[in-house]
Amino acid sequence: MFLAKNDKSPYYQIVFFENGKRTTRSTKQTSEQEALKFLKTFKRTYQNPSDVDSTISQITIAKNTITLSEFKDEYLDYCFPAKSKKYLDSIAFSFKQFTSFCGNPLLSEIEIKTIDKFIYSTFHRTQRGAHHYYRTLKAAFNKAVEWNYIPINPFTKVKFPKIPKSFPVFLLEEELLIILANTSYQHLKDIFTVGFYTGLRLGELINMRWDWINFFQNQITVKCTDQFLTKNKKERIVPMNEKVRSILLSRSNSNTHQPHELVFYRIRNNILYQESISKQFKKIVRKSNLNDKIHFHTLRHSFASLLAQKGVSLYIIKELLGHEDLATTQIYSHLQQQNLRDAVNLL
Repeated sequence: MFLAKNDKSPYYQIVFFENGKRTTRSTKQTSEQEALKFLKTFKRTYQNPSDVDSTISQITIAKNTITLSEFKDEYLDYCFPAKSKKYLDSIAFSFKQFTSFCGNPLLSEIEIKTIDKFIYSTFHRTQRGAHHYYRTLKAAFNKAVEWNYIPINPFTKVKFPKIPKSFPVFLLEEELLIILANTSYQHLKDIFTVGFYTGLRLGELINMRWDWINFFQNQITVKCTDQFLTKNKKERIVPMNEKVRSILLSRSNSNTHQPHELVFYRIRNNILYQESISKQFKKIVRKSNLNDKIHFHTLRHSFASLLAQKGVSLYIIKELLGHEDLATTQIYSHLQQQNLRDAVNLL
């Protein structure tokens, strides 16, 4: 019987073997000194069967007294090694919205009625926001069930209102040319074009380094580094077409550079601000009199949409975009019109 600590919880765990099976039990202590005290008490009661029930009862009571904010902190610590900063921020913000609505109750005291009211009041203000909070908190409370803080997930008992589904907006190549014609700075033209023909996220583009690029194999490796992590913390390879290769070669030949240096910049070695690029793109879209629903992420949608229209498999598109779930990629399935027509013509 000994103490151990892992990335899944900030608390020290008691590890022991029961009937030949490895078992763990949380001490609910972040301090090693306090955890050792808990271990000492647990050893004594575990060895004395008459005291085991009272010990388990005490542990159960401790678990039932965790508050919403305490659980949020523990859940964020658990997610930290596997999730991006942006995703962690979205989790924290979802909890913030929920605690603003219901305060800081014990996890075991949160009622379905409270969640219902929270979701529907938020839905009235922002449908997409409400859906995001619902999905994020539902996933968190699933973990609370796994950790035995609550017997069931109350979010699974709440039926989320239906949201009208709309297809993602995407650009045609001719529309991209209009945007480029109204763009003054060369580094922005290059970013927009590479984004359109690779599907890279804006964060990936502005963090791209020269050691990501292989001109011999005509591919970009989106890398995770100490300075940057992809959305799902996984690296992926995206092939370059001739347009992208030409742009990157031009930037490469314009001056000498080191492998670790940034590819896109206005001032050398100074990373561009993501929000600033997004705002400039939106300003140019409006100047070009294009659909006001177009934003920078539309370039990524456009990459996937054009591939789907050319009959490329959704599985391949999924890999190129770096989606974890095929369901995310299936928003482009309606664009495979020829595939649909070919299927019907088989009848």
